[in-house]
Amino acid sequence: MKTAVKRIGKVVLVLLAAVVLLVGGYVGYLQGQYNRIADHETLAVTSRIEGQALQPGKEYSAATYNVGFGAYTPDYTFFMDEGMMNDGTPTKGEHGIAVSRESVEACTMGAVKVLADLNADFMLLQEVDEDSTRSWNVNQELAFVNAFPDTAFTYAVNFHTGFLAYPWPEMHGIVNSGLLTLSRFDIESAERRSYPIDESFITKFFDLDRCFAVHRLPVANGKELVLINSHMSAYDAGGRMRAQQLAMISGVLAEERAKGNYVIAGGDWNHALCDSAKLYPSEQQLPGWVSIIGPDDVPEGFHVVRPDNLSSVATCRGADIPYEPGVDYVTTIDGFIVSDNVSARAQNVDTGYAYSDHNPVKLTFSLKK
Repeated sequence: MKTAVKRIGKVVLVLLAAVVLLVGGYVGYLQGQYNRIADHETLAVTSRIEGQALQPGKEYSAATYNVGFGAYTPDYTFFMDEGMMNDGTPTKGEHGIAVSRESVEACTMGAVKVLADLNADFMLLQEVDEDSTRSWNVNQELAFVNAFPDTAFTYAVNFHTGFLAYPWPEMHGIVNSGLLTLSRFDIESAERRSYPIDESFITKFFDLDRCFAVHRLPVANGKELVLINSHMSAYDAGGRMRAQQLAMISGVLAEERAKGNYVIAGGDWNHALCDSAKLYPSEQQLPGWVSIIGPDDVPEGFHVVRPDNLSSVATCRGADIPYEPGVDYVTTIDGFIVSDNVSARAQNVDTGYAYSDHNPVKLTFSLKK
């Protein structure tokens, strides 16, 4: 009996040692794969148009759209999203990857159609995957670029990681994702700015290399339109990192306005905009991830453009439960911040969250003479 117990004990010890080595090796692999992209990286501008300057007083349009790596059909839920029903029932998303390649392709082409219908001069897209496990290796960047051939474009990487073996069994895998900006007008130069992020262990592997892309476009009066595509952190308890990120981009906005430039910043702010945190009917409690951008949170001389239909159309749904109007928590976290030398109005675009957990926002604007 003692001999048998000793043998079992040895087997258990061997198994434990194997697990420790496996976990240690995996952690070492993730750490070895981890690297932050340096701030002030010059972005390549691919131009397929003849250069032309913007005209003060003329009307233009821009759209921002987080396309959700092609995963978010209305019934899709994401493993990192958590919430609470009004009766106290906790909720949590399920999936780590899109349900199928066909679903990603359908959502991507659906988003292409939405953008084509909006017919905007500038398109600011977030969560555009190139070659990622979570999106079945569909090259979304190429799909959008091919769909809009008469544009100049840039791509700023904001999420790249080694294989994430979580959650089980739908492991998130390898992620290569970024911000895609398309323009029907000449982009003279572009730069990637690195947001501060939480670099604590584990967290950094899921929220890697947040950034914003700064584009400079010539204006006929000698000034520049500074067009910014931004995507702030989401899973940030208490909004600590988002506060630092907001401070950083606010400094850039103020600096560019002080130069006399026109400034438009759009994207997924991951903050409730325009007092929308509790604006829409829902059977869920206010989620812990909600932070707020108020009038005092933007630099002097700037404002968040309040959509004309804000009260009836939100831009983001919680992905902890399948989408059901009036049940899911929704708010507006996508939109535009503009300088006071830009006249602008906006509309949230109701897609019913058919292709993403976000709705696009369209901005119509002119540069003041």
